[in-house]
Amino acid sequence: MEDKELVYRVLKGDKNAFTTVIKKTEGLVAQIVFKLVDSPEERKDMAQEIYLKVYKSLPEFRFQSKLSTWIGQIAYNTCYHYLKQKRPTQSLSVHQGNNYEDDLPHRNIDKLLNDSTNKTETLIFKKELSQLVQVALSKLSPIYQTLITLYHYEELSYEEMAEITQLPIGTVKNYLFRARKALKDNLLTHYTKDDL
Repeated sequence: MEDKELVYRVLKGDKNAFTTVIKKTEGLVAQIVFKLVDSPEERKDMAQEIYLKVYKSLPEFRFQSKLSTWIGQIAYNTCYHYLKQKRPTQSLSVHQGNNYEDDLPHRNIDKLLNDSTNKTETLIFKKELSQLVQVALSKLSPIYQTLITLYHYEELSYEEMAEITQLPIGTVKNYLFRARKALKDNLLTHYTKDDL
C-alpha cells in the first residue's frame, strides 16, 4: 500500500492502516531508539510516545519525504529531547577528530566478509563478526551509533539521514566518516586485521 493511501485511511479512522504504518516502520524506529536510549523500560515508553506523536501529527504530513523518513525524524527528535532533558551537557555529543579516508565504505556488514566455500564456517564467522561490531559500535557516541545504523543496517541515503537527524548533508557525511574511523580504531585496538 502506498504512503498516501495509508495516511488517507488512518485519517479516515482505519485502525488497521495505522497498524500497517507501525509494522512498516518499527524496524527503523527500533534502530533509532535502541542506539539512543539505554534502558529497556524507557525504550518501550519511547516507542509508544513516538507512535502517539506520529498519530497526532499525521494530519500535518505533506508527503515531502517518505512516510518512513518522516517517522524516523519524529523518533530521532523524541529521543534527542529525552536525552537532552536527562543529560543536558552530553546529550548527543560526538568525539572531535580529523576527517580520515575510511576503509569501511560498505553498506552492509556482510560485505565486510570474504567469500568462503564452507557455508557453516561462514555463518559462524558472520555471527561472531557481527557481535564484535555491535560491541565496538556500542562504545561510540549516540549520534555515531545512529548514523552507522541508519546507513549500514537501514540502508538510508545521506538525504534521508540528514532529514531524520536535521543535520546538513555535509555534517552527516563528516560524522559518518568519523564514526567509521572510530569504529575501526575500536575494533583494531582489540583485534588485528587478520582476526577480522
